[in-house]
Amino acid sequence: MESKSPARPRTVGRGPKVRAAVHAATLAELLDKGYAGLTVEAVAQRAGVHKTTVYRRWQDREALVVDALSEHFAADIPTPDTGSIESDLRLLTQGLVDSMTGPIGQAVQVAMYSDAGRLPEIAAARRRVFADRFRRAEPVVSRAIERGELPHGTDPTQVFTTLAAPIHFRLLVTGEPVDEATADQAIRVTLAAARAGALAVVHGAEPAEPQRNPLE
Repeated sequence: MESKSPARPRTVGRGPKVRAAVHAATLAELLDKGYAGLTVEAVAQRAGVHKTTVYRRWQDREALVVDALSEHFAADIPTPDTGSIESDLRLLTQGLVDSMTGPIGQAVQVAMYSDAGRLPEIAAARRRVFADRFRRAEPVVSRAIERGELPHGTDPTQVFTTLAAPIHFRLLVTGEPVDEATADQAIRVTLAAARAGALAVVHGAEPAEPQRNPLE
């Protein structure tokens, strides 16, 4: 009886295509098996490449996971420019919820907030993720200040932190669903605090003057 040769991984191409396939496979493995069950061999098989291809680019499992996380968060949340701070914050909120609740987002949460989160490399990736999100909030807040929607001295980091806090709390602590009402409340609270000067830059800036209601 003729023996069957082992199945070969499907070919995915070279360069960027290989990197994209390995990143996608890494996040899928995280979702299916968690960080503890993730292996380079399983990632390679899922991506359709040989494991030596993976090891040539990433020295170990930690490097692979960190790179996949960094790549995902580099583009997962857009920097909106709708002409209104309220609608900009709504898009930021929607992007945040989508990034945390979709299949890829769930895999990322597994890596960032499970046992893997204690690894220095994963902790560093988590810090880069939030630094990138704060950076994306800067032009949104700057444009709102220029339009007179927010007071001078409003801190973009404080704005994004205030906006994201109730969403993270529900998803990561209480396990409650995040619905449109939750997002609306987060936006109202954030705007009220910013317009009252409560989200001003803490160091190096005078407290922001509360914004007057144009109807008063």
